Amino acid sequence: MRWLSIENLTLLGIFLALPLGLWEPEMALHLKIVGQIFLRLLKMVIPLLIFASVFISVATIESWRQLRQIGTKTLAYYLITTALAVSTGLVFVNLWKPGLEAAMSSQVNHIKPFSLERLLSSLIPANPVESLAQGHVLQIITFALLLGLATIGLPATSRKTLINFFEALNSALINLVRGIIWLTPVGVFALVSSIVAEHGLSPFLALGRYALTVISGLLFHGIVTLGLLLWGLGRISPWAYFLRVREALLVAFSTASSSATLPISLEVAQEKARLNPSVAGFVLPLGSTVNMDGTALYEAVAAMFIANVYHIHLGIADQILIFLTATLASIGAAGIPSAGLVTMTLVLQSVGLPLEGIGIILAIDRFLDMLRTAVNVWGDLVGARIISCLTNV
Repeated sequence: MRWLSIENLTLLGIFLALPLGLWEPEMALHLKIVGQIFLRLLKMVIPLLIFASVFISVATIESWRQLRQIGTKTLAYYLITTALAVSTGLVFVNLWKPGLEAAMSSQVNHIKPFSLERLLSSLIPANPVESLAQGHVLQIITFALLLGLATIGLPATSRKTLINFFEALNSALINLVRGIIWLTPVGVFALVSSIVAEHGLSPFLALGRYALTVISGLLFHGIVTLGLLLWGLGRISPWAYFLRVREALLVAFSTASSSATLPISLEVAQEKARLNPSVAGFVLPLGSTVNMDGTALYEAVAAMFIANVYHIHLGIADQILIFLTATLASIGAAGIPSAGLVTMTLVLQSVGLPLEGIGIILAIDRFLDMLRTAVNVWGDLVGARIISCLTNV
């Protein structure tokens, strides 16, 4: 039945967890282990899932020629706009400071000092196998990107074998994630009830300001940042272009899925926006895999919100690490059910924030997910128009 969806059951779990945490705190604290198991299951699949997803995104580029002609411009556009989205999120969250009003504390009382050496070691793996084993996310992404680029030059047979292996691995991991996501209502129930038992309702009372911060950041990025890029590089009025592709944005908002929206995006791009099929056919599918402006912005804001809730100070240097992780982790976000939930753990781990904070933001995540997915798809469609103009096709 439709009302038994994961989202509805998760909301039910949150509503049931609040009174349990208030009225039976001892029982709620005993349930904390269930939430910990849920988080460990998510952490279990992350390294291989991110590696396989990023590798496939790059390795499936048809040739160096395609990479030079369209791929480099497309990837540059996606990285730049994602970086701009994360920067917008960090600016808004530092201005509004949501979460500071919450009265929580954490056993995490300090963050590792930041240095250039730490930044470089966070990006470049000395041993990729060790990086996978220890879950060093940025190192995993760097190696996956480099290996994907190296695969483009392989003979067709070897390349196809390698891609087929990782596509099969990626599919299997996504099936595993789907199974884990079915545990979300139970995991969130345990996490939220234990948070309420320990800290009361104050963390959840701060969610209104957090939601306004995310929504403001998404609107600014979608309207101002992408609008200016579309006007300047795409040589078209943002409003006129929006009217042509609005159907895809409405589907994205209602389904909260970039992948489910892809067929509609391709149709409106070619039939209504009159974009070249070769450009739309390359840029949009790749964008649904690697371009997650809205998700990256949301994750940066959520990480800072959780730090504020736990009263953990993150300086500029630590926010640079959030910036890098949110930007690069968004590459592997697509195709994953509840992608924001999975990749959020990466961003929190990068600066040592408590993963239990995820239980707080999930209370209003569904609506924010719909908004950020619409921004994700809008970014893809804006990119398709810009790349079409830059390549003159």
